[in-house]
Amino acid sequence: MNQLITFEGADGCGKSTQLQLTTAWLRHQGKQVLQTKQPGGTPLGVEIRRLLLSGEFTPIPECELLMFLADRAQHVKEVIQPALQAGVWVLCDRYSDSTLAYQLAARGLDEKLDLTAMLAFAEAGCVPHQTFWFDVSIETAMLRLEKRQQSGEPSNRLDDEAMAFHQRVHQAFGYIYQANQERMIRLDASASIETIQQQIQQIIQKKIRC
Repeated sequence: MNQLITFEGADGCGKSTQLQLTTAWLRHQGKQVLQTKQPGGTPLGVEIRRLLLSGEFTPIPECELLMFLADRAQHVKEVIQPALQAGVWVLCDRYSDSTLAYQLAARGLDEKLDLTAMLAFAEAGCVPHQTFWFDVSIETAMLRLEKRQQSGEPSNRLDDEAMAFHQRVHQAFGYIYQANQERMIRLDASASIETIQQQIQQIIQKKIRC
């Protein structure tokens, strides 16, 4: 049975690397797999991503939230829904949990908004079957981001947020995990790439056998 699997965590947690490895492994298992991301999984989303992350403009928190939701709505209707209906496994780098952690909690909008209905509207019924949360300390994540920049990879507007912002994101993911343990799997992202990938494969293998 095809699945929508999301990969979540703070910047520098290693989720994108694990998504790529998981995609390759599933394809080796004979599965049709779509690897995608938010924001930026559609032509329109690419432009939204540029506007959100380039630093050319700094949206107010409310505007930022709506831009992420707009990207998700377009992405779900244009990419995710058709893939799932065609029997394809969809692996997505970030989804609604990131919106809850970054735009709601870290920006302080959780005190102003009940986002449940807004998230459901953007998801259009496409709720993840499984979410992998890559839990890593803020210190380790920041070191990884620094190494990326030293290797020539530019940082984005969210990477450059203050330490307090990243701490709020990390704390928010912890709360989200506690409330969604049937869907979310916590992985120790400080472990080796090989160890984490083995854990992911074991979890997904059980789904394949069902």
